[in-house]
Amino acid sequence: MGQQQLLLIVLGIVIVGIAIAVGVTQFKSSAVESNRQNVISDLLNYAAKAQRFYKTPTALAGGGQDFNGYFLAAVDTGNANGSYSVTATQPSGASYVAGAVTPISSSADSIYIVGCGKEQNASNYVKAYATVTSDNIVTTVLN
Repeated sequence: MGQQQLLLIVLGIVIVGIAIAVGVTQFKSSAVESNRQNVISDLLNYAAKAQRFYKTPTALAGGGQDFNGYFLAAVDTGNANGSYSVTATQPSGASYVAGAVTPISSSADSIYIVGCGKEQNASNYVKAYATVTSDNIVTTVLN
């Protein structure tokens, strides 16, 4: 084989290697973004349940215009998208939060539902939270 043919083979191998690396990177980026959107969708669903609890009278096992006593059911603390928990303090950071059924133990006008996804962005898991009030839901992406 001539020198020119060997050079073309090496060049072809390099181009294929670069194409594979770019494809893997795009796939990982797509998986992370998809997981983030799924976690946010779950957070909105759980936030709507929290608002329903808030607006339901205490005689009907609701909060009676308060989030005190609200908790996520065991089935809602985790699914294929991630794990979820509810808290009265605003979450921060990128550390993983496991699902929990701990109820809100004080009178609160707003609560936070935290979701941690299954995919990792760099070295941290996808993480977002929803701020829930009686008539508003705001989602915030932490990672």
